[in-house]
Amino acid sequence: MSTTTISPARHRSLGDHTWQDKAVCQSTVHNPVDPDIFFPYPDETAKITEAKRLCGQCPVRQACLDAALEQNDTHGIRGGMTEEEREPLHEEIASRLDYSRVNATLAGRDIQLTKAERRAVIQAGYRHDVPVERLAWLLKITDEHAQRLYRETRRAIRNRHLEQSASTSREPRTADERTLGRNDFGTAA
Repeated sequence: MSTTTISPARHRSLGDHTWQDKAVCQSTVHNPVDPDIFFPYPDETAKITEAKRLCGQCPVRQACLDAALEQNDTHGIRGGMTEEEREPLHEEIASRLDYSRVNATLAGRDIQLTKAERRAVIQAGYRHDVPVERLAWLLKITDEHAQRLYRETRRAIRNRHLEQSASTSREPRTADERTLGRNDFGTAA
């Protein structure tokens, strides 16, 4: 199942870990936090409850969850979710399609994209005549690779149009339709 969103959001840049400075789980002089509570055993319900309570107050909880999913981090409590709660999200992350992330990438932001989002960037770039060099820069690939992706996109769009026109021009066949032979057309045949 893929999820598609268009919510406005501020997405982390690739390699950006500055959000961690704002995390509630960061231990400071005024806020001592035991990091072990974020790595409890499954039967340590008190630690799990405490960790989730802290995550519930965290201003960067979504960035933490996104980082865990995008980096395939399956250990500990991240973004207010246990390992078991994040497991289905890990399985679905490749099909996530968030158009705010696609638009942010097209605008030049350097963010982590899923496979579905990368395909959407390529299609949008092709449809809006984004130069090959710009697409290559946005996706961190070579110009030749970007050119090949555009050719594949052009071919896929052309084939989709051909399939649609072929399906609309064909008469629907019925189960009782018989094959016509030479004698069925009268004397002109």
